[in-house]
Amino acid sequence: MALVAVAAAAYLWATGLMDSLYAYRSPFAAAPLSAGLPVGSPLAGRVVVVLVDGLRVDTAADPAVMPELDRLRRSGASATLHSTTPSYSIPSWTVLMTGAWPELSDGPAMNPLAGQTSRTWTQDNLMAAAHRAGLTTAYAGTDWFPQLFQPGTVDHLAPLHEETDAADEASTVALLGFLAADQGDLLLLHLNEVDHAGHHAGGPRDQRWDAAATKADARIGRVAAALDPRRDTIVVVSDHGHVDAGGHGGQDAIVLQEPLVLSGAGIRPGSYGDHDQVDVAPTVATLLGTSLPAVNQGHPLVDLLAGVADLTAAETAQQSQLLQRYAASLGAATPQVAAQSDPISAYQKALADLRSSALTKERLLRGGVAVAAVALLALLLARSRRPRRWFAVGALVYAVTFHLQYAVLRGRTYSLSSVLSSGDVIAATSVCAAVAFLVASAVTLAGGGPRLREDLGSTHLWLAAWVLAGLAIPALWTAVVNGPTVTWTLPEMTSMFLGFSAVLQALVVAALALVLLPAAALASRALGRRRATA
Repeated sequence: MALVAVAAAAYLWATGLMDSLYAYRSPFAAAPLSAGLPVGSPLAGRVVVVLVDGLRVDTAADPAVMPELDRLRRSGASATLHSTTPSYSIPSWTVLMTGAWPELSDGPAMNPLAGQTSRTWTQDNLMAAAHRAGLTTAYAGTDWFPQLFQPGTVDHLAPLHEETDAADEASTVALLGFLAADQGDLLLLHLNEVDHAGHHAGGPRDQRWDAAATKADARIGRVAAALDPRRDTIVVVSDHGHVDAGGHGGQDAIVLQEPLVLSGAGIRPGSYGDHDQVDVAPTVATLLGTSLPAVNQGHPLVDLLAGVADLTAAETAQQSQLLQRYAASLGAATPQVAAQSDPISAYQKALADLRSSALTKERLLRGGVAVAAVALLALLLARSRRPRRWFAVGALVYAVTFHLQYAVLRGRTYSLSSVLSSGDVIAATSVCAAVAFLVASAVTLAGGGPRLREDLGSTHLWLAAWVLAGLAIPALWTAVVNGPTVTWTLPEMTSMFLGFSAVLQALVVAALALVLLPAAALASRALGRRRATA
């Protein structure tokens, strides 16, 4: 019965954790923040944002692969952006358009199973801000995007379903048509073939990746050639990177870096080091002279902007509302923030402190429960009168065998970046866990001697108990750090992934132990009869 309970609990926990991650909503979901006042006079007549989905920083920096982007970089400004998890496309698009991290942006925290079913953004964003300012907006690219736009905020749309070279070409032609007809002051072009190559053509180390990047580069060059650099600005950016084998979504360093290149009106040429992905939206808003997106957490990159006005008053008003509403969502008093030259940093620190304080209280409570659970597990394992040393060895053999298969033989990462689908991660984890448990059983029986082989059923159960106890450690750790499921904050991804993997393994081990138990009992009886006749 205990194994049945463990398997059922593991199944409910694993499914509940993933369901809660997909269902996550920002504390501002029910009552969106109010837009502020425009930041000042526009620095550019038109801004074209070219989003090259999945483009890595190393590929973007290679002039042999992307010569047009290199030309724009040398004539304009460039920086390396840093993002956060979940590093999937739709969460990252939302960051780029709202200036808020996924925890506050209220965009989908995960890519929906069907992108065309994404919920509409509830929070203020660049398209909405441009529309309020009387500007015309346009979009060309994947049909995953239009579901996100709030009704009436995008004037001209050219969505396409495919992720191919032909689709990118059609999107580019559509955007060039918008430019030729002067149909757009803020235009967004989404190029998707690079990301498709990352997922389906061998990843960034494959020649097909570079070929896709070169085609995207040529299209960037055509868009730039259609602009007047004295009045127009082009912004080239990516939403996330890819691991070498292809894939993204997790906390891998290469996935959380993106290129940023700006050229044209209002841009001060130069290389500007490292910045955050949330800085793109307020920078574009400043170029256009609109208000900052109401939920913005980033800095307008004033160092690379020419002729920008003092933004302190607009930044303070926007950040003050954000902090006040966040504090209210936690039931906390709004901290007092002294006036200073960098209000965004000051207010974001106050917001982070509020979050940290609330999380610490929860973690202390969950930590006490976890310590009690570990103590109970230790007491239960101590009840075994058999050689506990070999059960511990078996649990260690299980862990080593599982990770050798998972990380070395299969080349998977301990992050969402190597998860192709729910079926993929379940299958990979199940096979590795089953093989590891069988190897651990063989080692335990071989090393434990006749005493462990006298009652194979009991030995089998105790080994499963020791393996499950080992898996309980990462599972309890993620429960302490993040909570059993996702609630008011997004999880820390490394601990969440390791805990989720441990829960999946526990389900497999418990189920396999149940299946093997009758065979172990029969084997014990056969051995007993053989000894009796001998």
